[in-house]
Amino acid sequence: MAVYNEFQAQRLEMVKRQIEARGISNKQVLDAMEKVPRHLFVPKDVMECAYEDRPLPIGYGQTISQPFIVAFMTESAMLNNTSKVLEIGTGSGYQAAILGEVCKEVYTIEVVQELSESAKKIIRKLGYKNIHFKVGDGHKGWAEHAPFDTIILTASPKDIPKKLLKQLKINGHMIMPLEDSYGQELVRIVKKGEEELIKEDLMSVRFVPMVGNTKSLSKD
Repeated sequence: MAVYNEFQAQRLEMVKRQIEARGISNKQVLDAMEKVPRHLFVPKDVMECAYEDRPLPIGYGQTISQPFIVAFMTESAMLNNTSKVLEIGTGSGYQAAILGEVCKEVYTIEVVQELSESAKKIIRKLGYKNIHFKVGDGHKGWAEHAPFDTIILTASPKDIPKKLLKQLKINGHMIMPLEDSYGQELVRIVKKGEEELIKEDLMSVRFVPMVGNTKSLSKD
């Protein structure tokens, strides 16, 4: 219990100093960031760093995003308790858990089987029943559950995946890091019609590249 309370205090301080102080104001997002135990989604050897303002390695060449980026992406998606969301890149499962607090249903896809299985185990232990897992190529999406109100990508493709756009509702939002000539830019895309998109640049970011082939990798 003492350890839990220590992490809880760190989590509240994280939200106050790293997230709320930097302009995140959506109450549902702030409540989710205060509730979800980020330390359970990182390896034990970096658990003491779980509430620091930085990404952390989770193995297989992947990272858990810094808390502010998770909060910013979630707020930028303009979600509510009726939203059905597709997440591309389950990773540790932390972003999926935050979405699970805010949305009605979350469908999350991971290309690395071990990461998907680990995230699923943690999330089921925490009691979430509205988060659904798939191992597969994120470029292809999850057509049988489309259309989605929002699609969030936590890895960076070189171009906007066309199959994902087809699975997005009209007036739906896609939040994604996108490569450009200067690096990566987090963008919000609004689908106004089948051939009409509105793209808004949000901030410069650095995410791992989005890969396409389902695989089992060595952890290091």
